[in-house]
Amino acid sequence: MGGINKEKIKKVLVIRFSAMGDIVLTSPIVRALKAAEFQVHYVVKGKFKNAIQNNTYIDRLFTLEKEGLKEELLTQKYNLVVDLQNNLKSLKLRKGLAQNIRVVNKENIKKLLLVRSGVDLLNNQHVVERYFRALDNLGVEDDGKGLDFYIPSDLNSIDKSISFDLSKPYLAWVIGASYKKKILPMDHVIETCNHVKLPVAIIGGAEDKANGDDIIRQTKNQNIHNFCGKLSLLESAVLVKNSCLVLSNDTGLMHIASAFDKKIISFWGCTKPSLGMSPFRTNKHSIMILSKTHKAPCSKLGNRCKSYRGGCIKDIEPKLILESVNRLLGIE
Repeated sequence: MGGINKEKIKKVLVIRFSAMGDIVLTSPIVRALKAAEFQVHYVVKGKFKNAIQNNTYIDRLFTLEKEGLKEELLTQKYNLVVDLQNNLKSLKLRKGLAQNIRVVNKENIKKLLLVRSGVDLLNNQHVVERYFRALDNLGVEDDGKGLDFYIPSDLNSIDKSISFDLSKPYLAWVIGASYKKKILPMDHVIETCNHVKLPVAIIGGAEDKANGDDIIRQTKNQNIHNFCGKLSLLESAVLVKNSCLVLSNDTGLMHIASAFDKKIISFWGCTKPSLGMSPFRTNKHSIMILSKTHKAPCSKLGNRCKSYRGGCIKDIEPKLILESVNRLLGIE
């Protein structure tokens, strides 16, 4: 398929249904399409729309569950469709919507080879770079500015409603993840918190609340605050944005932290940055701590471990985490 005459471009549809982090990682594509004078429409699953709904480069947002969605999309007469999901559901949706349809190569065979045999043919290619490769020859360029995540102005000051002072230095610690084997053990979090000098805001979903309560109950540090299950994604993003340092498993809020150019300490066990999902163009002082049990990832999603029932992320020692925290807090 060839390029498109920019003078005739009217509309482009971007398809990415899930999940939160993957959607945030599409933001450079959305920005680049807008810069190339496209009117940008986007389709996402309703449960993940808060990861993209405030993006100022999107002209219209559709949810996958919308009744009559395909029929409405057909009326839009798109010049271009960009499928960044690339599964059977997105194939069915995109069919017939435009003459020029671009689909991301998810490199699943190379990922499988890396997981199964340790042979790395991905060559550290980030998923955002794969997204841009789908747009070759369209005149759509990566501007090098990283990720976007937008918070409505009325949410930027939530410290009064949550009784937490956002103006003073604190750490934001994201303790959850989509799979249990991607989660740093709570005793590691507790041991690290015992020696941290700053307040710590514990962030996660409702499913992480019990772990957050355990951290507060067992730590010697009296300045730990559990916000798991108490905040929306956007409110959690405010805590991340205003923190001086973010600690996170391989999860969506890690990518949101990248969008805010935060210093990040990220933890990698069954998944590895070599799969292409590392923090994208993050703050130069950020640190990725990898389990040394396996050089290659144990699984593509982090739902299986080759060695331990609880996941090889447990090999990451609290001492190393604390050393990393102290090093980054010492950076001017």
